[in-house]
Amino acid sequence: MIVVAGEALIDLVPSPQASAPGDPLPALLPRRGGGPYNTALALGRLGSPTAFCSRISTDSFGEALLDGLRGGGVDTALVQRGGEPTTLAVADISPDGSAGYGFYADGTADRLFALPPALPEGVRALSLGTCSLVLEPGASAYEALLRREARRGVFTALDPNIRPGLIPDADAYRARFCSWLPDLGLLKLSEEDALWLAGVPAGPADGPGGAAGGSGGPAGGAGGGLPDAVVAAAREWLAAGPAAIVLTRGGAGLTVLTRDGGEVTVPGEPVTVVDTIGAGDTVNAALLHRLDAHGALSYAAVAALGSDDWRDILRFAARAAAVTCSRAGAEPPFAAELAA
Repeated sequence: MIVVAGEALIDLVPSPQASAPGDPLPALLPRRGGGPYNTALALGRLGSPTAFCSRISTDSFGEALLDGLRGGGVDTALVQRGGEPTTLAVADISPDGSAGYGFYADGTADRLFALPPALPEGVRALSLGTCSLVLEPGASAYEALLRREARRGVFTALDPNIRPGLIPDADAYRARFCSWLPDLGLLKLSEEDALWLAGVPAGPADGPGGAAGGSGGPAGGAGGGLPDAVVAAAREWLAAGPAAIVLTRGGAGLTVLTRDGGEVTVPGEPVTVVDTIGAGDTVNAALLHRLDAHGALSYAAVAALGSDDWRDILRFAARAAAVTCSRAGAEPPFAAELAA
């Protein structure tokens, strides 16, 4: 079983229908979301035995979140409940389909997550990330879960999924992120998040491709067009712990860098983008699902993967993410949609 731990929230997404004449405000549609929640749902839809570990409100939104998990075949026995409200994230969709978020998370149920007892026997992987490792007091409990499970041999994966507006002290968060690296088997993050974590200012600044490069722009330094700053930071992070780092690069595809110096890049799948909500979370799930298919839900097995193995894993993840981008909201694919 794969356990995904972290927040579940409600995204408020602008309606595709036009507002009433004279009304500049779009209607907002509630959608189930949260990076870890989306990852768990995607794993369930792909057919991986999955459990979700979180704290979810007893309000109507919380019930809807649980219903969504159960409908996706996800085990909810590890979910804690509380009477506080559900976190809300208001999405702002850009013309290119990318999404920004404003969060309403003060006093919400998921922030009060408490460290559970040891995870059940048979758990082979633990995936964490996003807001849950930022917002206290729950962040410290999720961090303790990561460290405890890693040290008892569970394969761990992290997607930081940086939300700068939620991080009051960037340098403190970067230091905390580095403290997690020795306990990670796999680190997945976007090129933009890698630049932020490396402390590189936004904008062109990093060699031929520019620091903000990878979403289909011209090639940068080493690393299949990755900006030099990203490659340098990733190599430092690899030396500190993970067996591999997977970087998502929008339309430019995905790149994996491995601790032994390996590097594999696959292109993105052509798709008409409706929005990108949940695309990175789908990549998380697809990576874990395909790693499992390769018998590689362990640090040693990931370290032993060859270039052809990684090419297959990354292509599968790119295909899965393309399906999510082709429809509104975080709606990851089912296994049958990727079977062809």
